[in-house]
Amino acid sequence: MSSHPCCVYLGDDLARYGFANDHPFGPMRHQVFAQEFYRQSLQEKVDILVPQSINQNILELFHNHEYVEQVKQQSILGTGYLDQGDTPAFIGMYEAASFVVGTVCDAIDRIMRKEYQRSFIPIAGLHHARRHIAAGFCVFNDCGVAVEYLRHQHNIQRIAYVDIDAHHGDGVFYSFEDDPELIFADLHEDGHFLYPGTGAATETGKGKAIGTKLNIPMPPHADDNAFMQAWESVEEFLLKHGADFILLQCGADSIKGDPITHMEYTEQAHAHATKRLSALADQLCQGRLIAMGGGGYNHQNIAKTWAAVVASMV
Repeated sequence: MSSHPCCVYLGDDLARYGFANDHPFGPMRHQVFAQEFYRQSLQEKVDILVPQSINQNILELFHNHEYVEQVKQQSILGTGYLDQGDTPAFIGMYEAASFVVGTVCDAIDRIMRKEYQRSFIPIAGLHHARRHIAAGFCVFNDCGVAVEYLRHQHNIQRIAYVDIDAHHGDGVFYSFEDDPELIFADLHEDGHFLYPGTGAATETGKGKAIGTKLNIPMPPHADDNAFMQAWESVEEFLLKHGADFILLQCGADSIKGDPITHMEYTEQAHAHATKRLSALADQLCQGRLIAMGGGGYNHQNIAKTWAAVVASMV
C-alpha cells in the first residue's frame, strides 16, 4: 500500500469531458478544483494519479452495444444531441467519456489490490445516463459501470451507492431498481422542483429489492441542519444493509449559489458525509470508498466543496 491511504486523479484527459463555454457543464470544472486542491496543499496528503481509459467491452458491462456505437459515431462529427437537448455531442466525446469511466475502474482496481483505501475523481459521477441513452449532461454512466465492473472483475456483489448531488441519481436507481444487492441511498432536491423529477420517498425498489433503496427528497432551500438530520437516516440504512464497497456521488450543485438548483448546503455538508462514509467504509468494507465529483455549476462551489471532500478522506 502507498504511504497515503487516498489517491486523487487529475489530468487533461479527465478535463476534456465538458461541453462548450456557454453550457452549464463547461470545460473549466477540473481546473478550478485543481487550483484549490494545490492552494490547500492537499497534494502533500494524497497520491496524484493520471486518468486511464477503458475498452468498449467494459463500457458494455452497463451500456448496450448499440448506444456505445452511437456515441462513437456522433463523437467523430461532434454534431447533434445524445438526448432531448441537454447533452450535445462534441468531437472526441467518446474518448473523453471513456477516460471518465476508465479512471473510476482504475481506482477500483487499485483499491481492490490494497494500494489505496479511498479515491477521489473530480470529473465523474455521471449518474443520469441510462443503459441505452444519454441524459442530463451524462454520456456514459461511470457509476453504473463501476457497479457492474466490481461484480464482473472483482466478484464484489453487495455495493452501496450514496448520492448527495442536488439531482436524483435516476440512471443508477432505475438501472438497479430490482437489484437487492445494490444498496442505494440518495439525498436530492425534491423532484417536484428539479430535473429529473424522480426519486420520491415511496420509491424503495422493486421485487426482491424492495427496501434496499432509500430516496430522501429535500425541500428547496434546505440547509446544512436539514442535511445533517436527513443524513442520520442514510447511516442507519447503510449499517442495516451492509456493503463490500461504497461509491459516493458528491455533486456540488447542492451547495448554496448553484445557478440551476435551489439547495443551500455549504461544503460542510459534503465534508460531513465524506468523513462519516470513510468511517463506515472502515467498519464495513476494509475502507473501500470512491468519491466521484458529480454535478456543480458554480466554480467557487466546485473548488471548495471537492477540496473539502478530499480533505475529509485523508
